[in-house]
Amino acid sequence: MHHLESDRGLHIGGQWLPGRGGLFDVVDPATATPIATVSDGSPDDATAAVDAAARAAAAWAATPPRERSDVLRRTYELMHRDHEDLARLITAENGKSLSDARAEVGYAAEFFRWYSEEAVRTEGRYSPAPAGGARTLVTYRPVGVAALVTPWNFPAAMATRKIGPALAAGCTVVLKPAAETPLTALAITRLLAEAGAPDGVVNVVPTTDAAGVVSAWLADSRVRALSFTGSTQVGRLLLRQAADRVVTTSMELGGNAPFIVTADADLDAAVAGAMIAKFRGGGQACVSANRFYVHADVAEEFTERLGKAVAALRVGTGDGAEVGPLISEKAVTGITALIDDALARGARVAARAEGPGGPGYFLAPTVLTDVPADARVVREEIFGPVAPIVTWRDEDEMLRAVNDTEMGLAAYVFAGELQRAVDLAEHVDAGMVGINRGAISDPSAPFGGTKQSGLGREGGHEGLHEFTETQYLSLDW
Repeated sequence: MHHLESDRGLHIGGQWLPGRGGLFDVVDPATATPIATVSDGSPDDATAAVDAAARAAAAWAATPPRERSDVLRRTYELMHRDHEDLARLITAENGKSLSDARAEVGYAAEFFRWYSEEAVRTEGRYSPAPAGGARTLVTYRPVGVAALVTPWNFPAAMATRKIGPALAAGCTVVLKPAAETPLTALAITRLLAEAGAPDGVVNVVPTTDAAGVVSAWLADSRVRALSFTGSTQVGRLLLRQAADRVVTTSMELGGNAPFIVTADADLDAAVAGAMIAKFRGGGQACVSANRFYVHADVAEEFTERLGKAVAALRVGTGDGAEVGPLISEKAVTGITALIDDALARGARVAARAEGPGGPGYFLAPTVLTDVPADARVVREEIFGPVAPIVTWRDEDEMLRAVNDTEMGLAAYVFAGELQRAVDLAEHVDAGMVGINRGAISDPSAPFGGTKQSGLGREGGHEGLHEFTETQYLSLDW
């Protein structure tokens, strides 16, 4: 892996440093064996990272937007130069199939390209005051030092989706990647430095003490924003802490995405969409289809076709695999319990892929049918390769069930007539809806949810504003 194996220390102020918490192992989920050791950051290291970000903040905010843009654009190009190395690094620490990892690198790099373009589109406005006697000048300025906290399921994209807009806006950042997958974040940090990001602009603190590090950041008066992607449960805790200093927060939390199939849907498209929305990354995505609501008239045929596709999935690791392992033994245990609960309530297994056997945290992709509405697998976020199918006839009843959740991140609607599909989508309480398509994430679009799925948006023009403050000047005239 040549230059990407590189430094496994903390990256603070342009230096690779040992962590004060010692070292911790990174484990390959496919083999359940350690593949690397990484420095373990402490709350003191977290403060040192803010020291460096605060020192670099004024100069970076004053850097012309075009220069900030160039750093992001060069990092995008470097990610493509190292595309295969980064993909193999993601597969090694996260377990996802190599084809999924390659797709993630392309998607992750795209955030740097998009925000290199947005960096020079800083807008403002000038207008006369309605009562006369004054002019109003509105500008956007960087919020300041931003703390970024990312999960393990997209080790590259969740980092670039936050670093890109923060740097474009003129903020400096401190990043805590997930302890399960710190290697990819460190590799991207090295590329940002190679692309010309000044020392202290991007600081990274891998740690097994997530609560200690993030609490230190939230308590630090120099940290002005927190961008967190992770579970709703942890998001609530962080929002409570952020309240103490009224820190600007953006939260991308859990999902429970419905996948609706109408009687007149194109079933080929619906099955193809389901395979992407459910099984990409082994179902370990916050936008993964979680529960399938299929019209009774087509339920049998849809289940049969989906089952055939799922049974044919190649589960394993390496070049040929389509679905890799789950992230941990705990994940396997938890999802197995969800399946068992559904079966105990009368659901049945319609199809199952073959697992590879041997070591590693594998769980065979599974389709469940005759799933009752009160099964845990429908009520809770699965975060794994299990597709529970519920049938429906009455549209109002189905929509009530679809919206009967604290979550509102993503949803999918497959219907024959576009107007009908859009009408259904508008009745779903979710921040994003895929209509006749199973992939919805795009760096140019505002990603985020309603209800307890989060606050704020990432991507698009909206993502830049998460890292800015609005200032207006009132000019005497």
